[in-house]
Amino acid sequence: MNDWMIYGANGYTGSLIAREAKRRGLTPILAGRNREACETLGAQLGLQVRVFACASSEEIAGNLAGVSLVLHCAGPFSATSRPMLEACLATKTNYLDITGEISVFENIHSQDARIREAGIVAIPGAGFDVVPTDGVAAMLKQKVPDAVKLALGFAGFTSISAGTAKTMIEGLGADGAIRRDGKIVSVPSAYKTRKIRFNKSERFAMTIPWGDVSTAFHSTGIPNIEVYMATSAGAARMAKASGLLKPLLASALAQSLLKKLAGKFISGPNEAERTTGRMSIWGEAVNAKGETLELRLSTPESYQLTVLTTLASVAKVLAGEVAPGAWTPSKAFGAEFVLSIDGVQLIEAISV
Repeated sequence: MNDWMIYGANGYTGSLIAREAKRRGLTPILAGRNREACETLGAQLGLQVRVFACASSEEIAGNLAGVSLVLHCAGPFSATSRPMLEACLATKTNYLDITGEISVFENIHSQDARIREAGIVAIPGAGFDVVPTDGVAAMLKQKVPDAVKLALGFAGFTSISAGTAKTMIEGLGADGAIRRDGKIVSVPSAYKTRKIRFNKSERFAMTIPWGDVSTAFHSTGIPNIEVYMATSAGAARMAKASGLLKPLLASALAQSLLKKLAGKFISGPNEAERTTGRMSIWGEAVNAKGETLELRLSTPESYQLTVLTTLASVAKVLAGEVAPGAWTPSKAFGAEFVLSIDGVQLIEAISV
């Protein structure tokens, strides 16, 4: 596995993946646009480094010589995914990323014919976004094949990385999203709220525009999909109120300022938080008769899980286990792929 690349290796998540890859005896090429950070990490790990920006597909393609797979970790993916995918199509390089952005999922899946023609694999969302929730969606579809409604949710976030924060900042000026009758539709922020039992405890939760609004449909065909995040009632009220500020929050000045602040003051969870933290994943499928099945998982902390799922995904793609095309994680590796990851536990499946 010495012919694959981690792009964005100098970022918070990319560096975690690079360090674990090295610990396992793997030798990915480390790449990114920050020369000093990439070369420092490369020297620490004894790994090859390539430095280039992720803006021009031609420049990217020129740096993919001898690379059979790119694990793309440099967001916001709304800006970086298209040129990276175009370069991978040109060089016939397999593409994986860790996005959670609905527009990125939709674009990549819309390119399925081109991806197949190029003979490569493309799997967006190979990290916490969206492996565990996508697995829950696929397992529920197996158990409730006539489901017409799907709700997914998660709880357990402690802190986030600067890259995640910048992606969230981009979403401050946008609406929420759900899937209704097979189509993605815009809805107000915190469009719906409900109480959800995540493993042992019931939590207040609100809808968010999470990647599964896109991917769960590609995985299951269920036409109505909502995704919830555990939060407080007060935070949900603030999210609703933020709708009045969307024009301001979407402005170039506000976006630039907020992203600079995120880069300066947000560093991501520390080692103790990563190694001891747990995430709770929930899903609910309902058929036309109103018959309901709930399924719950417990997983490692979100960034720790991303390290594990991305490396497992890279290994399977490089081993030739996935046919060319654009895939969700569960379509590429099977509905129970997430259960094969160390530390993931199926808590229960309950008919309601």
